[in-house]
Order: sequence, then C-alpha cells, then structure tokens
Amino acid sequence: MLRVAVIGMGPIGNRHAGIYKENPKVQLVGVCDRNRERADAGAARLGVPAFYDTPDMLARLKPDVCSVATGGYEYASDHHEPAIQALEAGCHVLCEKPISNEIPNAEAMVAKARTLKRCLGVNLNHRFTPAAVLARKWLSEGRLGHLLFINMSMWIKNPTESAPYFQIKALHPHTVDIMRYYCGEIEAVQCFVTKAPGRKIWSTSHFNMKFANGVVGGLTGSYDIERGHPMERCEVAGTGGRFVIDDMFHEVTLYPAGNLEKTVYTNPIFGGMRDFEDTFHNRINAFVDQIAAGVRPEEIDGSGLDGLKAQRVLAAAIESIETGTVVRVAS
Repeated sequence: MLRVAVIGMGPIGNRHAGIYKENPKVQLVGVCDRNRERADAGAARLGVPAFYDTPDMLARLKPDVCSVATGGYEYASDHHEPAIQALEAGCHVLCEKPISNEIPNAEAMVAKARTLKRCLGVNLNHRFTPAAVLARKWLSEGRLGHLLFINMSMWIKNPTESAPYFQIKALHPHTVDIMRYYCGEIEAVQCFVTKAPGRKIWSTSHFNMKFANGVVGGLTGSYDIERGHPMERCEVAGTGGRFVIDDMFHEVTLYPAGNLEKTVYTNPIFGGMRDFEDTFHNRINAFVDQIAAGVRPEEIDGSGLDGLKAQRVLAAAIESIETGTVVRVAS
C-alpha cells in the first residue's frame, strides 16, 4: 500500500486528500500547510496528523507519494519548492496545475524528477474523462485520417483581478494540454486579448496555433462568461472525419467523412461521471494506479513534462501579445 501525504490544504488540497482517503491502494498518512488552522482542520476531518513544515513531514512520515496543492501568486508560485523537497525525499509527486508559471522553476522540477527517477505528474484532469480517452482511441485507430485542424474553447466566470495575464496562466494549462493530447507539439502561436467592461486584466483571449505535424488550431478562452452548461468544447478534424467533445465529459461525437451515421458516447446517468469533481477522482486515481503498477517516470500520463510544455506555449502566447508577432514555442 502506498503511503501518501498532501502539501497545501486549501480547497484543492482537501479535495486531493479526500480522494486519497477513499482509494484502497493508498494510506493517507499526513497533511501539511503553513497555515496551522487549515492544516489542523484538514487533519481533524481526515483522521491524520497535521504538519506545518514540509521537510519535517517528509522526514517523519517518509511517504511514497505527495500531492502538491499549494497556491501562491497566480495559483502556482508555491509549487516549486515543496515539489523539489518531496522529490528529494524520494517521493513520487502529483502537482497541481500550472506546474509553475516561472518556466525555469518548472524546468527544474522536471529535471529533478528525471535525475532522481521519480514520477512527476500534473493535475491535467481534463484528459482523464471517458469521453476524452475514447476520442484519443479513435485517433489512434486512424478514424480521423490525416489530421487538419483543432478548435478548442473554455469559459468560466472568474471575477478575480490579478496580474494582467492571470486568465491565460490559470485557465489554459488545461486547454493547451488537451490540444497537445490530440494533435502533438505546438511550434508557433499568435495570441490576441480583450477584456469585458469593468475588467482590468486581459480576461478573454484567442490563440492561433501551428503544430509540428502541420495541424492548425484555434483556442478561445474567457473569464467573462457565466459557467452554465457547457463550459468547454473541443473539435478535431481530419480527412477521415472529425469528433466533437462537449463539456469535457458530457458527450463525444464521431462524424465519419462520407457517412451520415455518427457515433455518440454520452455520459451515463447511472454509473457515469457525476460532475466536475469526478475529473479529480479520475486523474488522482490514475496516478495512483500508474505508481502502483511501477510504470517508468517517462510513461506517466499527464506528466511534469506535459505541464512544462503547456507553460512554454502560454509563455510564447504572452510574448506574442506583447510583441504583436507570431512566436515560436521553446522546445
């Protein structure tokens, strides 16, 4: 049984800890937060000891796996240090997204995991739904033929006024990851931004993308639209057909070229995904399953490297906004 600890006991860290608590393959052994009240509250709820210092917890508990769900500036500035500490303590690490908004820190996390031969995953939970996995299977079977384009969009209402590029950095690790999941490496990006009345940050954005394999794509995202239903859409098309995913897990439809009979997977009412919360269950439990199965670090689905590559695309998008040019993505 894997011994698991959680670092960072805000709402997301509590979600991670609760999911681990329910997983029969792991034993939740402790939680940590610099905020004593949050650590104590989570520990009391979960029946595990509370810690207020990451190195102290790692030394005393010696967990096999750590979730890093710390926050910080733009949701990601505090991921780097505890992730490095956990890796150096011998843990496999599942880090919240974004892996880090500072590219050098993200690179250091990936390099440390590679050097120590530890598994590093990122909570890129949108790729872990049955609909997303089925669409990937259709791709691998060649049912879309030669790929041509991808259109991606995601929107929620988030009134937070943070740094100018908060919406790009906080929302789009998910969307860029999904685009890479289906169409491979993104080599160039051009980004345009706008803002709703009363907003100070660039709260709505559109990206034009060119992929290494010749695919072209568009991504639109916004913090200005009420969530409602749906909140995400992905369309991938090729010479053999196209598929459309509605709302992450609600439905995926395959439209074969030259054939009016389409294939539809709809999330079942009974036994299917209940809501967005279940994307966390799917992702965290998949990480546990891979660790328990002894997969190699480079085989981790939704890896630290995947998280880093998404952040490089977003960094190129921000450079595009500031320069008014098409920017090549760092490799």
